[in-house]
Amino acid sequence: MRTLAVTAPTLTEPTDDAIDAALLARWRDSDERAATELVQRHAPALARFAATLGVRDEVDELVQDTFVRAFHALDSFRGDSSLRTWLFTIERRLVLDRRRSGARRRQHEVGGEDDADAAVAATPLDTLVADETQARLRAAVARLTPTQREVFTLRVAEGRSYKEIAGIAGTTEGAARVHYHNALRAVKEYLDA
Repeated sequence: MRTLAVTAPTLTEPTDDAIDAALLARWRDSDERAATELVQRHAPALARFAATLGVRDEVDELVQDTFVRAFHALDSFRGDSSLRTWLFTIERRLVLDRRRSGARRRQHEVGGEDDADAAVAATPLDTLVADETQARLRAAVARLTPTQREVFTLRVAEGRSYKEIAGIAGTTEGAARVHYHNALRAVKEYLDA
């Protein structure tokens, strides 16, 4: 007797890129809800990335400005990278622009303290959530160079590929790998000390 093997159809979940592409298509077709969904999907990651770049105040404003700039430049998005990578790149450029303009303003002021160098106290939430290991890890990451910190965070916290990191940080893929491995080594050495 012959038996037929019947296989159930496999349902595959759409990828993040496919979801973003569908939402972008809807937004281009004037569906305002699609823009809202895109913001909801990516705003938390952008806020976390802003924090890793040292932005302490006005994170929400920075995230909003990132989306405004992205939506105005949507025609220039070629899809060579994921939408989130493109958004990270826009946000990073906004942060750099703000730092440059802030530095120019401080040059004109007499006796102004640089906010980037000021010590920042832990928030009550940090105190509740952080245990000794988290505090040591934060200290280790804080000791990294700004580039190492950015690459390390994009790789560890956001799970970005080296290619995506290179695009966001404006460097080569090889340099992103080197920065990550140097950062990882420095963090391990600090934690082992």
